[in-house]
Amino acid sequence: MNFLAHLLLSNNDDDIMVGNFIADSVRSAEYGQFKPEVVEGIKLHHKIDFFTDNHSIVEESKERLRPTQSKYSPVVVDILYDHFLAKNFDQYSDVPLEEFAANAYDLFNRRWDELPKGVQRILPYMENGNWLVNYGNRYGLERVFMGMSKRASFQNDMKAAVAQMFDDYDLFADEFARFFPELKNYVDGEIARIPWGIGR
Repeated sequence: MNFLAHLLLSNNDDDIMVGNFIADSVRSAEYGQFKPEVVEGIKLHHKIDFFTDNHSIVEESKERLRPTQSKYSPVVVDILYDHFLAKNFDQYSDVPLEEFAANAYDLFNRRWDELPKGVQRILPYMENGNWLVNYGNRYGLERVFMGMSKRASFQNDMKAAVAQMFDDYDLFADEFARFFPELKNYVDGEIARIPWGIGR
């Protein structure tokens, strides 16, 4: 899953949200630099990724994209699923998407010093482009994939991913709708195991 899903699945907890947001930029050897609760958010991020990457429903989506997206199909699916989450956000959150996004940007700016340098470089672009909200529209998706295509290490066709998604829109939408409740149930169980107050 991509940014929006990771943040929504953070149990409305600031520390977990920060950890979930920075996880891909933090090595395990660096965990000692962060509050224990933030580390739990980092670990939760990786559990979400593992559950997603190994789920049979997600595999259906990846398989449909492999002829054009090849090794990048998992990355593309993560972002496409954030699109469906943004489009249907009121089904999964009592807070409107625009308010949720604004609160997230505010949190990360308030805790700027805790963000790794790479995340600090990304955040202004993310906020100015309002990625969390604009995942929900075609233009926003096209901008995200265009940027990713330029930064990717290998030749890719990510710029065509949005058109492919809209060609099979109902199939991807159905797969997301079947998968996300299972992911949420899994994450709820993992969050229940966190020893709350560990850093206090």
